[in-house]
Amino acid sequence: MSDPFVSSIEQELGSGERVLWKDRPRGGLRLRGSDIILIPFSLIWAGFAIFWEAMVLFKIPKDNAPGLLFPIFGIPFVLLGLYFVFGRFFVDAKMRESAEYAVTNRRAIIISGIFSRSVRSINLQTTPEITFTERPDRSGTITFGSAPAYGRWGQRDLLFPGMSAQPAFEMIDDVRAVYDVIQKAKQG
Repeated sequence: MSDPFVSSIEQELGSGERVLWKDRPRGGLRLRGSDIILIPFSLIWAGFAIFWEAMVLFKIPKDNAPGLLFPIFGIPFVLLGLYFVFGRFFVDAKMRESAEYAVTNRRAIIISGIFSRSVRSINLQTTPEITFTERPDRSGTITFGSAPAYGRWGQRDLLFPGMSAQPAFEMIDDVRAVYDVIQKAKQG
């Protein structure tokens, strides 16, 4: 039986192109640096939304009842709050589970997508900047391209934390070794 990971990367290769490295990001539920801000924000958001719904449904005297407008108005805020508190971690884990990374002698390839397949190809010769962030356990992230003017906090989509504005190999093992492979491929 063939490995779908191998065939998925292999079908993206051009003639004369060979894989120098391939892997997947770390799996499971993970915290990110942005969670320092997102966790308190999400708890406040969800807490207020649930408080709103509880007040509307249970605390308002029946003679001043707003009808269905206020309870219905609060439902999307409660659902969004619950997604921020719990759901985004599962979406991020699922997105990383479906992601595949490869470095060839010509480019970096990022395959991702939960509901559809998305392929990003980064030409190593023309990419102006390639940076990496290494954690104490030697895992980390390699980012392709210059950082935006608004800094690292602005790179993440709040609803889908795994979707970076810049192409990146996120949460990979032995990030420095992969960075070295990329630098050698970039030199030709």
